[in-house]
This record gives sequence, structure tokens and C-alpha cells, in this order.
Amino acid sequence: MPDWSYHGIFRPVLKKIPPIWAREFIHRGMNLIASLPFGAGGHIINFLGREESSPLLEKEHMNISFKNIVGLSGILDPNLSGTRAFSNLGFGFLEIGPVTWQPTGNGSAPIVKEETPSIIFPKESIGFKSTMEKLKKVPPKQPLLIRLQGSNEEIKVMADRLEQFAAGFIVETEESFNLGVTDKPVLLSIKNTENLSLRNISCFSGLIVEETKGFENLKEDITRLRTLGFEKTIISSGGIHEPAQALELADVGADLMLVKEGYVFSGPGLIKRIKEAFLDEEKIPNPSVDGWFSYWLFGLFILAGGVLALLFSITSIILPYDEHFLGMKKEEIWIYNERIMLFMAHDRMTLAGTMISGGIVYMQLAKHGVRNGLKWAKQAIDLAAIVGFLGIFAFIGYGYFDWLHLLFWLILLPFYLYGYWKTKQLSGTPSSLNRFNDKSWKVGVFGQLAFVLLGFSFVIGGIIISGIGVSSVFVATDIQYICMPPEMLESFNQNLIPVLAHDRAGFGSALLSVGLLVLTMALWGYQQGNKWVWWTFLIGGMPAFIAGIYIHFAIGYTTFVHLLPAYFALVLYILGLLLSYRFLQKISA
Repeated sequence: MPDWSYHGIFRPVLKKIPPIWAREFIHRGMNLIASLPFGAGGHIINFLGREESSPLLEKEHMNISFKNIVGLSGILDPNLSGTRAFSNLGFGFLEIGPVTWQPTGNGSAPIVKEETPSIIFPKESIGFKSTMEKLKKVPPKQPLLIRLQGSNEEIKVMADRLEQFAAGFIVETEESFNLGVTDKPVLLSIKNTENLSLRNISCFSGLIVEETKGFENLKEDITRLRTLGFEKTIISSGGIHEPAQALELADVGADLMLVKEGYVFSGPGLIKRIKEAFLDEEKIPNPSVDGWFSYWLFGLFILAGGVLALLFSITSIILPYDEHFLGMKKEEIWIYNERIMLFMAHDRMTLAGTMISGGIVYMQLAKHGVRNGLKWAKQAIDLAAIVGFLGIFAFIGYGYFDWLHLLFWLILLPFYLYGYWKTKQLSGTPSSLNRFNDKSWKVGVFGQLAFVLLGFSFVIGGIIISGIGVSSVFVATDIQYICMPPEMLESFNQNLIPVLAHDRAGFGSALLSVGLLVLTMALWGYQQGNKWVWWTFLIGGMPAFIAGIYIHFAIGYTTFVHLLPAYFALVLYILGLLLSYRFLQKISA
């Protein structure tokens, strides 16, 4: 669940229901998605949240490899109802527990204090047996640190049985664990370092330092441990609400960190933001990527094709090969019903504007994304391009195959294939300048939501329009505008409807392709300081909106219902630009 959906859709509603209900709704809902067969759930989660970690963030502690240093505190999921989902959400490790021999807790709910912000968590555990059953069903994708509570005998038995799932164990008292019972690392959880004796804890593999009195005290505790000479692994637990705090904890000596309340208040996107901040701190120079220019030329040719299509749509409208297929000159159609020609101009100009917009976005993704080694930018281009190439089959749904479109795709194909081949090994992940939960970030989340909705709207619209193009061809308002039923058009020229269907399916395919570009850029490229993303939305969106809306007024096809989707998309576009401006332009607020 990315921040745009969490803050923009779900959290305002969930705040109004009991916390335990809200928690289980979120966890079970995400778990349901993650459990979809054939790995579909993981792909959906990655598509929406883009949770992969850069290889540069990998760390090794206690002989355990961590893809990144950020984990999730087990206290947020005492029922293990979201474990399968959390394993797909980009964490470097997960804490499980506390695990007790018998279930504990009477169903009391966490107490959420929005003004602090803080959460008072009740003592809850589903018990040892239920934990075993849950973990058997969820093969972990990252190391699990299992927190154990109980008597010495209970802890020994639980550790022995849970060892198959655990990368390490967490205990809460110095006397509660016999280290001979397991070969796995054992960490001691502490809440105060003032009277701590390093001699008494020397047998442990590391420490979990709990945040109990605020973030600054947590930093002081970790600093004190390092000053005293503690060199083993230190994991902070809690205290992190924004990326800057994670960086500060790492600076004072935390090797790993568990997020707790911050995951609730700042949102699930906090993990991704922390990883992007750490990557930004690395200051790794951008690699030299071959193939980006081929992708850029691919976009340039689409832009040029759109400009040509625009010129044709405002001059001749139909071309000689259209006339050959129809078996008549365009003048005959003008004389028969001028609105048929205007309707064709309307479809062809909207296609032209969409192509120009798509070409601009392709070029920007290639120059600012692929060129800088970003895997997400390559995948955005690939997804949209492949869908665009497949769209050629929609053109023949009504029996009219446009050889000029085929020639255009054959020209584009070598540039795309060369770019695809040369960038196959791309693996870079984005960094971000975002450090704080300031006003620009809070407002920017809603800007991202607007762009995501815009992308989804284009995708859905493209599918619907393509479907109409290969089936009924017209909607009711089209017939009203042309003032002729399809039967009259067919009686006038039996090849006329196939040409109109070709135009409609072609526009639908182009809109679908561009919708995927907008959607993936909004989902995957929305990092603070990405000025080029904001300018791409602005400049890339203008041709499609101007051409699409202008032509309707130019030809008098202004039926409100017909234009409502365009007006809706325009509102989302403007809102996205306004709400994201300060965030993407990195203007502090």
C-alpha cells in the first residue's frame, strides 16, 4: 500500500474506526493480494509500490545478509495477519513476536495518540503453536528475527522448534536464555543503557535498543553504547517517523533499524523513502548506459509521427490510400455529410495529440531515467512500447489494415529493439532528496494520487475505446453528432465504417500506451527533487489535452457527456501539477 493510497484513500476512513479493526483490515487486505496464485500478488504489490532495494544497500551483520537495514517491528502485527504482505514490501528483515508459550492479551486495542504522535501497544501474542502454523505457510523472503518471552524452559523449547524459521532470536532479560540451545544469533532487547554492564551482555550477538522516551534519548542510548566500546550489532526499535531520523540513527551507530509507530503515521512508503535517502547519501555517480539514445530516438520518431498526423488532421484529413480503400474521393464524403469528415478529423487529431505527448514522455524517460541507469524508466518504456506495438492488431478489427501504420512500426522497431537489448542489465533504483514529513511531502502525496488516477483513467479509457473500435465503433453521442445511423453510413459506402473503426481503435491503443507511461511514471518516478518528472507531466500532457479538447469545439462536437471524461482527466492533470510542484521541484515548506 503506497503512500498515495494510504494517505489519500484509506487512512482518512480507517482513523474513524477502532484501531484493531483498522489494523486487521489493512493487514488482511494486503495479505489477500500477496496470496494471489502464480506470484501475481507480488507483481501487483511491486507494480504499485516499486519496493526493490539497490544492491548498494546490502549489509551483513551477525553473518546474516540483509538486502537493506530497515525492518518492521513485530508489535505492529501481533496476529501475523500481514506477514505474507510485509515480505513483499521492501523490508530488509522482519521481527516476529513477541512469541509466548500460550496466547496472551485480551483483545485490547492499541491506543493511538494522533497529537503526539504515538501508540500504546497492548501485550499481545497468538502463542507458540499458532506462530508455528503461521510461519509454515509463509516462506520468508528476508531474515526473520523472532522475539521470545517466557520462562527459561519455555524459551528453550520455542527456540528449538522455531529455529528452522529464524535468522536470529531476541530475548528481553540477560538471564532468560541459555546460549547453548541454538547456533543462531541471539540479541538482547534493552530499554535503558545508563546502568548497562558490557561484561554482562558480551555473550549476546547484539542489542535491540528500544525507543521509550523519545527519539533523542534513543540516539543518546546508541551513542553511549558505541562510546563505551560496544562493537557488536545494534538494532534500533522505533523512533523513526521520517528518513532524516533513520540517517541520524545510522550516523550514531545503529547497524539496523526497526520501524514501529512511524509506519502507521508516516505510511508504508516510509520504508521506500528511507532506502532512497540512504542511496542518495551514497553519492554514487550515474553509470554510463548504452542504448538510452536509441530509446530517445524511438520517442522522437513517435513525436514526429504525431506532428505529421496533426498536420494531416487539419488539412486533408484522409490520405490517398484511405480514398483508395473507400473507392471514392474525400470531396464526395464532404458533399454527402460533412460531419463524417469532421468526425474523422476529431479522431485523427486526438490520436495525433496523444502520439506527440507519448513521444515527449518516451524521450524524457530515456534521457533522464534510462541514461542514469534507472531500471524503472526502462521498464516503463518497455511496457508502453510493447502494448503500442501489439495495438496494431486492433486496427484490423473491422477489416481495414493501414499499411502506413505498419511501415511506421517497422521503422520504430529496430530502435526499440536496440535500446531494449543494450539496457537489459539495467538495475539502478532511484534515490531521493526527501528527508522530512514537511508540508511539501504531505501535499505532494495527493499530487501523486492525482497523477496515478490520471494514468489509470487513460489506461481504462484506452481499453474501452479500443474495444469500441473493434466492436460497435460508435457511442450514442457519435451517432447524434453525425446525424446518421450506422446503416445509412454502410449503405453510402460499405468501407466507411471500417475506416472509422480503424481510427478509433488506433486512438484507443495510443491512449492505452500513453496511459501506461503516465501511470508508471507517477508510481515509480515520484521522488522529491525529480524536477524532470514534473516538467514531463506538464509538457508531455499539453499536446494531448489541447488537441483532444480543441478539436471537439472546433467541429462543434461539444456534448457534455461525451467530453466529461476529458474534463475529469484535465482536472486530475491540473491538480497533479499544482499539488506536486513544491515536492518535485524540491521547494521546502
